[in-house]
Amino acid sequence: MPEKETQFTFSKDERLYAEKRIEALFASGASFIAYPLRVVYITREIESESELPTVSILTSVSKKRFKRAVKRNRVKRLIREAYRLNKKELIDFATQSGKSYDIAFLYLKSELPTYAEIEKAILKTINTLNGKYQPEAKRENNS
Repeated sequence: MPEKETQFTFSKDERLYAEKRIEALFASGASFIAYPLRVVYITREIESESELPTVSILTSVSKKRFKRAVKRNRVKRLIREAYRLNKKELIDFATQSGKSYDIAFLYLKSELPTYAEIEKAILKTINTLNGKYQPEAKRENNS
C-alpha cells in the first residue's frame, strides 16, 4: 500500500536545483520541442544503487511571456502536476537502463495553457525519451 502512495508524489529530491547540474544541463544537454514545451535533457550514469530519484526536473516560464508571477506560477504548477501523474513510465525506464535523467521543461507559448495541452506535451516527452534510448538499452541486453 505505501508503494502506491509514494508513486504519485513529487519530492524535493526530484527537483533539479543544484547550480552545477543546471549549468551542465544547458551547456551540454540535447533538446527537442513537445509544443508548448521545449525539453532540454541530459543523461548520467547512476553512481550508486541507493541514488534516488533517477529523474530530476526543472520547470521554467519566461517573464517575457507572462509579466505576472501568478500566471507563471500557474503554468509551472500545471507542468509539475502533469509530470507527477505520468512520471512512472519514465522512472521505470530510467531504472531499467541504469541511467539518470536531468530534464528542464521550458514553456514557449504566450497564452495560458489548459491541463490537457500540458499533459499531452509531457506524454510526448516521455515517449520521445523512452524511444531515443530504447535501441541503446536493447543493444546492451544483447551483448
